[in-house]
Amino acid sequence: MSEPSTALIGNQRHLFDIPEDVAYLNVATMGPLPMAACEAGQRGLARKLQPWTIPDADFFADTDRLRPLLAELIGADEAGIAFVPSVSYGLATAARNLALTKGQKILLLEDQFPSNVYTWRELARQTGAVIETISARGNESLSEALLGAITPDTGLVACPQVRWTDGARIDLVAIGARCRSAGAALVLDLTQSCGAMVCDVRAVQPDFLVAAGYKWLLGPYATGFLYAAPHRRGGTPLEQNWITREGAPDFSRLIDYKDAYAPGAERYDMGERSNFALLPALQASVQQILDWGIANIEATLSHQNRALATALETRGLSTGPEADRGPHFLGALLPESAPGDLTARLKAENIYVSKRGNRLRITPHLFTSETDIERFLSALDRHLA
Repeated sequence: MSEPSTALIGNQRHLFDIPEDVAYLNVATMGPLPMAACEAGQRGLARKLQPWTIPDADFFADTDRLRPLLAELIGADEAGIAFVPSVSYGLATAARNLALTKGQKILLLEDQFPSNVYTWRELARQTGAVIETISARGNESLSEALLGAITPDTGLVACPQVRWTDGARIDLVAIGARCRSAGAALVLDLTQSCGAMVCDVRAVQPDFLVAAGYKWLLGPYATGFLYAAPHRRGGTPLEQNWITREGAPDFSRLIDYKDAYAPGAERYDMGERSNFALLPALQASVQQILDWGIANIEATLSHQNRALATALETRGLSTGPEADRGPHFLGALLPESAPGDLTARLKAENIYVSKRGNRLRITPHLFTSETDIERFLSALDRHLA
C-alpha cells in the first residue's frame, strides 16, 4: 500500500477557545472541543427543550451520518462500526465474543492502560487463559518485543498503537500479520492515536478495535466507537436493546418483537445511542479531522514534535528514537532530581502537560504555537535547574 501524500497544516488555534496565555500540551489527557463542535452540541441539546418537535427519524439520523465518518477514520466499511460510550464497553464487547481455552496466552504490554488490562484479567479468570506481560529489554523496541512473544499458544494480543505513558509505537501491520500466522485474535485500543496517526484496518486486520472520542478525536467525553471485523459481526452484544433490532425505525411496530438484529456491527451499539447533544458534537469534530486529513495531521505533528524532541534532548530529557514513538506523542524521561510537583508548577503558569511514571507526557496539537513551546521550555529550564 502506497503512503499517502501529505501537506503540513498551518496553525489552527482560531478554531479553538484557547486563550493566548494558555499553553495546552496535554491532548493525551483530553482534547479540546473545536468551537464548531461545541456549537453543534448546543444545537443538538436544544432539541430537547421542545421534545414534541423531535421526529422519530432523529433517533437514527445522527448515527446514520456519523457511522461512515468513523469508518473513514480507520479505512473501514460502515457496516463494521458500532457506537460505544467508553473503551471499557468496547473491550467488554470484544471479550464476550472471543473464545479462549485454558492455557492460551493473552499478551499485554507492560504499563498498558488499566481498562485494557482489567478486561483481559477477567477473561483469563473465566477461561483459564494466562496473562503474559511484554516489556522491551536493552535496545529492543516494544514492537520487536511483542512480535517475538507471539507464538502458536497465543490466543489473544491486546494492545494500543502507541502506549499511553510514553508514546512507544507498535507496528500494527506487523503485529496483525504475526497474529494471523499464529491463529491469535487481535484487539486494538486506538484511543491515544485515532485522529492523529494513520491506521488502516485493511492492512492491520484486527478482530476488534475501539477508540474513545475525547482525546485525539477532539470530541466529547462518553463518546467512542467499536470496529468489528467482518467475521466478528455475528456475535453477542452486551445489551439487548430495541434500536439495534431489525425494523426498529418503525415505532408503530416495536411490540412486534424481533430476534433479528440490524445488519453488521450495529448489534453492538450501546443503549440510548441517539444522544442529541454528544453525537452532533462528535460528528463536527470528526469531520474537522477528516477535512484536515489524518495523514496531514500526523505529518504536521511529527514535524512539530521533532524540533521539540531535539530541544528536550539537549536538556538531557530523552524522548527515545523517533522511529519507536508515536509522531504526535512525546514522553520525556525526567531526571531523578525533578521536583515531584513539576506539573503543578507548570500549571500555575498556564502550561499544561501530564506526568506518567517517570516521564513527562507532552502532547501538543495543531493549535500549539511557537510561543507555547518557548514558554514551556523556558519554564522547564527554571524548574529543573
